[in-house]
Amino acid sequence: MSGISAASSGTFTLGGELEVTRLGYGTMQLTGPGVWGPFPDEERGVRVLRRAVELGVTLFDTADSYGPGAAEELLRKALHPYPEDVVIATKAGLTRPGPGQWRSDGRPEYLRRQAESSLRRLGLERIPLFQLHRIDPAVPFEEQIGVLGELRAEGKIAHVGLSEVGVDELERARAIVPIASVQNLYNVAQRDSEDVLTYAEANGIAFLPWFPLATGRLAEPGGPLTRIAGKLGATPSQAALAWLLRRSPVVLPIPGTSSVDHLEDNVAAAALELSQGDFEALSHPFTRG
Repeated sequence: MSGISAASSGTFTLGGELEVTRLGYGTMQLTGPGVWGPFPDEERGVRVLRRAVELGVTLFDTADSYGPGAAEELLRKALHPYPEDVVIATKAGLTRPGPGQWRSDGRPEYLRRQAESSLRRLGLERIPLFQLHRIDPAVPFEEQIGVLGELRAEGKIAHVGLSEVGVDELERARAIVPIASVQNLYNVAQRDSEDVLTYAEANGIAFLPWFPLATGRLAEPGGPLTRIAGKLGATPSQAALAWLLRRSPVVLPIPGTSSVDHLEDNVAAAALELSQGDFEALSHPFTRG
């Protein structure tokens, strides 16, 4: 599959400054079972990450809670010193106290400490994109966003992103600090964040859909995704990625995998071209998975 390249997806300029391929890579699967602990086959993880770079992927999304810390450390082992065009995006604000457990923590002192820890684990002097993983309802909103603005002013992070927010929260945050990206659950079968995507597109904000390969009932035998994928000689997941890439120029899917073969399949989706009719067939039924 030497002819495939993430560059087929086109590019987007994050924060008006960082040009990345629109098809990125998410590192969540490069941790242990249940997204807890180090990846059981570190060398395999290194091969996947290095192959992603070879395929032209330039946006790598991670988080301090993946492992915890393990995914960031694996990125450094595989890619440091990072190629000039590689952009690392990480997140803080969602802790992993144990397998199957997630807990938000938006205390300013915690977010600052985690940003500095991510800098060390990743081997960076400045984090290109630092995202608030979740808004903590127990901490004043302005304090959580405010510390991100402080980190940006100090040069520890270049750009600020948010995850799992609504339009109102985006607007409130933008009144405090420029917002370069938003990362919400969104895919061909789950589109509750349609209004957030519309807002992001209108304001030049990158939209990183997490869980991008979900297909729901659209991929059932005889379903529109299965039919269209068959016509293209692709898998339903590849067709779902192609739909995301066509949905809006601000959409930057970040599918993750721990397999080189699956990585190559995902990147190959960047070259798929949906006809207008096929795009509309997938866009019309707002089916939930």
